[in-house]
Amino acid sequence: MKNNKLETISNLFEGQEIRSIWDKEKEEYYFSVVDVISALTDATIPKRYWSDLKRELINEGSQLYEKIVQLKLKSSKDGKNYLTDTLDTEGIFRLIESVPSPKAEPFKLWLAKLGRQKVDEIFDPSKGIDEMIDFYLKKGYTLEWIEARIKAIIDRKRLTKVWNDGGVKEGKEYAMLTNAIYKEWSGMTASEYKAFKGIRKENLRDNMSRIEVLLTDLGELAAHDIAEEEHPQGFRENVKAAKRGGKVAKDARNSYEKATKKSAISKNNSLKYKYIDENNKIEKR
Repeated sequence: MKNNKLETISNLFEGQEIRSIWDKEKEEYYFSVVDVISALTDATIPKRYWSDLKRELINEGSQLYEKIVQLKLKSSKDGKNYLTDTLDTEGIFRLIESVPSPKAEPFKLWLAKLGRQKVDEIFDPSKGIDEMIDFYLKKGYTLEWIEARIKAIIDRKRLTKVWNDGGVKEGKEYAMLTNAIYKEWSGMTASEYKAFKGIRKENLRDNMSRIEVLLTDLGELAAHDIAEEEHPQGFRENVKAAKRGGKVAKDARNSYEKATKKSAISKNNSLKYKYIDENNKIEKR
């Protein structure tokens, strides 16, 4: 894992310290299992509790054991780094479900509630849209912004459909084509852009200025229209179309910056906190 940032998240599990490490390449957090065990149980020796539970998981043939990753985390006792069992976010949720402790029950109920919401959305998809709108409103976004965001999501679906029709594989290849568009007009891949703005798992568009959103939309719209018109087949041909779409946005960016005498790219984000390495914390704004 290159360029990882180590930090402590103290606002989870009722303020108890949960050490975590950020994998920049995978864009994923890995959490200390022992810290989560300590927060969820009354075990006097969390390491021993985890050792016993891990043995049970092995005997049961649980796939959770296979997801364990050993990473170096700083000890609160002597400040030194030691190899520690960690799990990603999905793994931590599965761990919570495996812990037979009263303290884990609120989290299990929360997970069950999320599961029920997903089932409800199968029968009535509008519930998911309503929740998304409510979530954005609570974060301070306007209805006009939310409307534009939903439209951008639909336009993105149109773009990925054209890619799929052209034989592009969902997942890694979609991400590489998206990076081709971003790189062409902004000079950065999506992950580089997120690092530039000081965000991690947060959505990049949710943290863009109006001009950044417009240029992103323009690049993807142009890439879609080019691909729809020319029907490129295979990944390499679609990369060329994606770059041409990004070039349309780049030309618009250059015109904007020439007219306004200011950069279209901003480090500003919408976070109410920021990631810092000093003191290994997330700092509230």
